[in-house]
Amino acid sequence: MAKPGRPGAGNSKKKGPTKGTGGKNKRSLEGRGPTPKAEDRAWHPAGKRKAAQERFIAAGGRPKTSSGGNRAPKSKAGDDTETVTGRNSVLEALRAKIPATAFYIAQRVEMDDRVKEMLSIATHRGIPVLEVTRQELDRMAGFDGVHQGVALKVPPYEYGHPQDLLEEIIDRGEAPLLVALDGVTDPRNLGAIIRSTAAFGGQGIIIPQRRSAGVNSAAWKTSAGAAARIPVVIAPNLTTTLKEFKKQGVFVLGLDGGGDVELPALELADRPIVVVVGSEGKGLSRLVTETCDQVVSIPISAATESLNAGIAASVALYQVSTMRAAR
Repeated sequence: MAKPGRPGAGNSKKKGPTKGTGGKNKRSLEGRGPTPKAEDRAWHPAGKRKAAQERFIAAGGRPKTSSGGNRAPKSKAGDDTETVTGRNSVLEALRAKIPATAFYIAQRVEMDDRVKEMLSIATHRGIPVLEVTRQELDRMAGFDGVHQGVALKVPPYEYGHPQDLLEEIIDRGEAPLLVALDGVTDPRNLGAIIRSTAAFGGQGIIIPQRRSAGVNSAAWKTSAGAAARIPVVIAPNLTTTLKEFKKQGVFVLGLDGGGDVELPALELADRPIVVVVGSEGKGLSRLVTETCDQVVSIPISAATESLNAGIAASVALYQVSTMRAAR
């Protein structure tokens, strides 16, 4: 007598392969067509940048075509967005029509004239205004960021080319006064130099492609909004760029503690000048030093070992602007 099996066991039969699908799954094998371009995907960083640029143009801005003027920022390191914090920095970025993607404001923020102007510009340009908690702004600003109740999301910075910048300055009939950075890797120093360049009549900053700080949220903050007005350009090779500038009549002035002359003795302040600033620790590199027309030092107290890059650049720019004004 056969033993009873599992319920339904007697009905289980191993079926062989079904011959042919008869087109049953044909549609699923056809695929979904070509993959859309990154800029056509709304959720992709490239798509977000395209949408921001379109909003920028619709608000009356011009597409960025060269190193100066309004910039639709592009990342040096492929970042998605940057967060600009602080009332001066955010207001200057909005005034400069940087194609922002969102304006954040803290709940129950103190409404001064700057905040009112920010809200007015953002609303007029169709930038989303988002009310968030101060804790959320703290997170966006980072560990040492001071947001003052406002933040602005902007696309990554777009860097121009040094030669384009020089030609634009000459075309405007101005005497070039530029700052080149050699090994400055702290973005706060970069921000401070951008601010000093704006304060003393300079027209731009040159940074090398490698081993250099870029324009990120820390640089934006330290510049107090000057990053919206002073272009930063990238030199694929700083030494080569300086040599090209020399051929076009630009005087290359290096700052170094062991300079040939002290800064107050500078005689060529009225000429087109690029001031080259090295890192605080190593100073100017050997190749850059050899390229300079003159290397000058800033006289300081013997009790002070050195000045950081931001302060040294400020002192040099002040001296050049003072001597130009006196002539």
